[in-house]
Amino acid sequence: MTPLLIILAAIVILIIGYVTYGSWLAKEWGVDPSRKTPAQTMEDGVDYVAAPAVVLMGHHFSSIAGAGPINGPIQASIFGWVPVFLWCVFGGIFFGGLQDFGSLFASIRNEGKSVGEIIKSTMGKRAQRLFTVFALLVLILVLASFINVVAGTFFTAADAPKTFGFVTSPNNNQTTAIISVLFILLAVVYGVLTNRVGMKTVPATVIGILGIVAITALGLNVGFAMSRTAWIVFIGAYITLASLIPVWIMLQPRDYLSSYLLYAMMAIAIVGIFVASFGKTAEFQLPAFTGWKVGTNTLFPALFITVACGACSGFHSLISTGTSSKQLANEAHAKPIGYGSMLIESALGVISLIAVGMISKGYSADLGSPASAFANGIAAMYSGNRVVAALLTLAVSVFALTSLDSATRLSRFMFSELFLKEGEATWKDASGIRKLLAHPLFGTLFMVVVGCILGGLSLSQIWGLFGAANQLLAGIALLAVCAWLGNVGKNNKMFYIPMAFMLCATITSLCLTIINKIKGFAAGGAGLAWGNWFQLCFAIAMVVLAIILVIESVGVFKNIAANRKKA
Repeated sequence: MTPLLIILAAIVILIIGYVTYGSWLAKEWGVDPSRKTPAQTMEDGVDYVAAPAVVLMGHHFSSIAGAGPINGPIQASIFGWVPVFLWCVFGGIFFGGLQDFGSLFASIRNEGKSVGEIIKSTMGKRAQRLFTVFALLVLILVLASFINVVAGTFFTAADAPKTFGFVTSPNNNQTTAIISVLFILLAVVYGVLTNRVGMKTVPATVIGILGIVAITALGLNVGFAMSRTAWIVFIGAYITLASLIPVWIMLQPRDYLSSYLLYAMMAIAIVGIFVASFGKTAEFQLPAFTGWKVGTNTLFPALFITVACGACSGFHSLISTGTSSKQLANEAHAKPIGYGSMLIESALGVISLIAVGMISKGYSADLGSPASAFANGIAAMYSGNRVVAALLTLAVSVFALTSLDSATRLSRFMFSELFLKEGEATWKDASGIRKLLAHPLFGTLFMVVVGCILGGLSLSQIWGLFGAANQLLAGIALLAVCAWLGNVGKNNKMFYIPMAFMLCATITSLCLTIINKIKGFAAGGAGLAWGNWFQLCFAIAMVVLAIILVIESVGVFKNIAANRKKA
């Protein structure tokens, strides 16, 4: 009965948090349903496109989830289920939900602008440029991590390396690959039906769901195989195209339709927990707590870095301010989309924790990738059903692909911002070499190529660094929204503890990475591999940029305090 009690407790606490704390935040900040949003006042048919609440909810949830709430809690399960459960649930309510909702609200009150632009309005141009560089470094890790995850769901070493083409009697990876590719085409059809033919959301959704069922049935019988390198190239080409075309063609419809697959995945998992609890199809093996130190990892800061998206993620602030704020049709939608999506993701983090507990006493490399551990763990609740395992592997792939779509588009926005001067709205207003560097195609290709190259590394080499950088971004996003709220005279005190905690935990983690890499270099041998050099340089850059931004913010908070005292 343990897994059933865990998931029921998580759902009840998260609902209470949404109804109470989420509503209090909306009241404190003055969310106004009668106020027009940037999607209405700045509509351009490309990036600023008002979307129905259910469609935007699908886009936002699919984009922020990625592989994070699956990978993170599963890898953190080495500490036992209690610490991971507590951080997913209460971290989601008071840390992650606060950041996501606050970032979205700040952006819609600033013409749908990014976190960098919000920082510029409160901390100045230099701070904005530093943040943009920082965010681009994080996005490189996001691209590398999720390209790695998607390629891993399309291909495994068990596949024949030289196999290319359609395969009958496919394995889970080959099934996932063909369904994912067909899903892209299905999304384009949905986008055309709703935005050009004029079909209403409900009938188009019915067609879309029937389409998902059809391509899934096909994929279970006919798969597609390529080498891992070929899949990385394909993924790179796809996300490049997806980031450049209007959101209504690919981003909105794909994320919206994929959300149904993701909700179905969560429903299958929850039903499986009931089945396992009463039918004894699988036994929950995770201990409650394994200790403050496991191997070389200590609970602080490792737990709060590894869980990542299951509790709090800086990447979410980029989604909130980069794409979602440009599609929000009503300020009243900000709470369910910004705050509610994060709490659903926390629930998914708890489900992932339960999944690994059904097949092991804690995650290890013997279980394969975290995505495989998740799929096999849920399938174990259904006595190892192959169809269930294949569908869950597909859902993980869909999570990661939707995040890749949005991350690449965000990269395009922020890369261009970096090279534009004051008063220049787009790359067309720039001149000389800056016009080339700010061009959407140049920035997209640069980020995608670097992401694909790093995506060839093992996931373990990327994920630890991604977790720390991502959580550090969360701390800075909390800082930015806190400063903005203070500047406009709204209550920002709820940000103080989450902001300070995330900054301390992540800087500590990065400093430990730096120390360990230097020790590895001193020992020589395998420690001198280029991947370790990359991690060292990246960690140093993150720490330096973060410290500079924190120092820059001190003066801002002093001014806010002085103005409040005068008032």
